Amino acid sequence: MDYSLQNHDSYIGQSVTDLPTPALVISKRIVERNIAQLNRDVDAVGVAFRPHVKTLKCLEITRMMLRHGKNRKIIASTIPEIEGALPLVKEGLLDEAIYGLPIAPSKLPRLAALRDQIRIVLLLDHDDQVTHLESFAASSPWDVLIKIDVGTRRAGIPASSPRLAALVARVESSSAANLLGFYAHATHSYAGRTQEAAESYLSAEVEGVLAGARLLPADRPLLLSVGSTPTAHVVRSLRAAAPANVTIELHAGNFPCNDLQQVATGLVAPDRQALRLMAEVCSVYPERNEVLVNAGTVAVSKETHAQPGFGDVVGKPGWFVKWMSQEHGIVGVADGVEAAATVAVAEEEFKVGDKVMLHVAHACITAANHHAFYVVDEQDVVRETWVPWKGW
Repeated sequence: MDYSLQNHDSYIGQSVTDLPTPALVISKRIVERNIAQLNRDVDAVGVAFRPHVKTLKCLEITRMMLRHGKNRKIIASTIPEIEGALPLVKEGLLDEAIYGLPIAPSKLPRLAALRDQIRIVLLLDHDDQVTHLESFAASSPWDVLIKIDVGTRRAGIPASSPRLAALVARVESSSAANLLGFYAHATHSYAGRTQEAAESYLSAEVEGVLAGARLLPADRPLLLSVGSTPTAHVVRSLRAAAPANVTIELHAGNFPCNDLQQVATGLVAPDRQALRLMAEVCSVYPERNEVLVNAGTVAVSKETHAQPGFGDVVGKPGWFVKWMSQEHGIVGVADGVEAAATVAVAEEEFKVGDKVMLHVAHACITAANHHAFYVVDEQDVVRETWVPWKGW
């Protein structure tokens, strides 16, 4: 069993440098600031907000994102995320969860078992999914949103496709589904590098879901759910002339932590990254000006960002994780910098046994690799430990 999962509580009150490595470290004050900023932004615009729980997947951060009951709905990528959040239903903070993938038929029995505890909303993007809902013996229709592809080409129906109108008609005629509205998620917005780009992605999301709404009667109440963390950062630019029958809702999940992908968009300052991965220096190689740390692919992930490498060494500009194998992480500098450096640089910067902090490319994927999170104060003392929900 994972050592941190068995022993995490014993490190409360200790310095972060005392932790076993690799360790997933969360700066709670930064998390609180990031959540507060997004709350101010959505309040200023007057739209509803639905947090996605896929990044840290734990009760404590979900409670914070729900604003102690002001936001009462979540999106989840897995069923254990919904199951794990059920204590918040009992606390009176949570009412509804979107299951965030277009529905796989094998998931229906487990989701059906949850419906007497929490409202479950499914995503659809194919008429065969409706057939499976009809074949599944449910006591009442499933609440559904139709997912619109606004350019990511991951899931959803393009608003320009004739399949969209056909699916709307299919859902409307089915006794197994209750159409609540439309959903879009601009994952490709991570490629943007300016506020103007993020605003353009957000506008495309809104236009995509409005295209779906126009296929229904103008007096039909509809929910239009849009967002991603990059577009959430520019939600103040949202000035969509939504019809009176439409409720626009923003969703996002990465924003409490942020990461190098978010920094690369130009919308997030480096000091708003709340997640760090602590590793330990195992060896130093002056011959090639590189360092070995004990955080490889299964601790960091091979997600990338706009700059080279898989993670940056905090407090040591220019040093980053150049490549990895399963448990080995190789830290170095860019080739042009390396050529101009003396061979002693690595040995001057790092010693065997040093603890180093990494900012990672994609917080969601890195966090999923760990069984316990160490939550620290502004002095890097462990004050809490959080245990994430695992599995599918």
